[in-house]
Amino acid sequence: MFSLFSTTERNEILVSQVEHPSVIKTVEYFEKFEGAIVHRIPVSLDGKIDLEFIKKHLSNKTCLVSVMMANNETGNIFPIAEIADLAHAVGALVHTDAVQALGKLKINLHELNVDYATFSAHKFYALKGCGVVYVKKNSPWLPLVHGGGQERSRRGGTENILGIATLGLSLDLVKDFDEKLIEIKKLRDDFENAVLHKISNLKITGRLGHRVANTSSLVIDGVDGETLLMSLDLRGFSVSTGAACSSGNPEPSPVLLAMGLSRLEAQSSLRVSLGWFTTKADIDAFVENLLEVVEKLRSLKKLESEKEIHV
Repeated sequence: MFSLFSTTERNEILVSQVEHPSVIKTVEYFEKFEGAIVHRIPVSLDGKIDLEFIKKHLSNKTCLVSVMMANNETGNIFPIAEIADLAHAVGALVHTDAVQALGKLKINLHELNVDYATFSAHKFYALKGCGVVYVKKNSPWLPLVHGGGQERSRRGGTENILGIATLGLSLDLVKDFDEKLIEIKKLRDDFENAVLHKISNLKITGRLGHRVANTSSLVIDGVDGETLLMSLDLRGFSVSTGAACSSGNPEPSPVLLAMGLSRLEAQSSLRVSLGWFTTKADIDAFVENLLEVVEKLRSLKKLESEKEIHV
C-alpha cells in the first residue's frame, strides 16, 4: 500500500492534544497506517499551548504542524502566527482548524502565514454541509474525492450551490462584527460572574487564557454532566458536556482530560455557547434555571448518599 511518509525523511507531525476529532482521528490514521511519528503538544489547564514543546520537537523531519485557532470546548485561542513562524523555520507545513474562530475572531490568513486552513459554514449561521479549505499558493495537496473536474479537480462531486451561497452571505455579515463581538463577550462575562457568585464549587476551564467571546466551559462539582444536560434540555436550553458533535457520548471530554482535569471533573462539565442573537434576558433565564437544576441534582445526590449510609 502506498504510504504518504514512505518516500520522505519528513515523517513527523506535531498536533495539539486538544484538537477536534476531525483532526485527531486523521492524525491517528497517519500514525497507524502511514508510518507517521506523531508528537502531541500539551495544553495547560489555563488554556495555554506549550510552545517550548513545539520548539523542542520541531526538526528537519517535521512534515506538518496542525494546531486549531480556537478550541471548540473551552474557547481558548492559540498563537497560530507564532507557531507558523517556528514551523516554517525548519521547513514544515502548517495547518490550522479555524472552524471555531470564524465569526468570533478577525482572521487574516496572510498575517497568520499558514499553508492550510479549514472552515465550516454552520459555525457562522450558513447552512450545514458546506465548508472552505484554504490552500496557500504552491502548497502541496492531494484530492481525496475523485471523479470529476469540480473545484478545479480538487474535489470531485456536484457542488452544494445553496450551501455555498449561504456561506457567502454569512461571510458578508461577519466582516464588520466588532461591536457585536464586544456585546457577546460582555454577556459571556456577565454569565460567568453570575454563576461563580451563585453556584458553589464551580470552576471555569481555561478562563485565564485568551478566549473567543462566546464560549464558556464549566465544571460543577457534585453534578453529573449528562444528567445536567438532559435536565436543561427539558427546560428548553441547548448546551453540551463537550464538543457539540459528541453529545450523547457518556465518555468524558478528551480535551478536558488532556488539559489536566480529572475524569470526575470532566464528567461534571458543561459547555455553554452564546450566539449572535443571545440577549441578557436569555442569560438571566439560563442562570436561574441552571441554579435550580444544580440545587435539585445536588440534593438528590445527597439523599442517595444518606440512604446508602443507613443501609
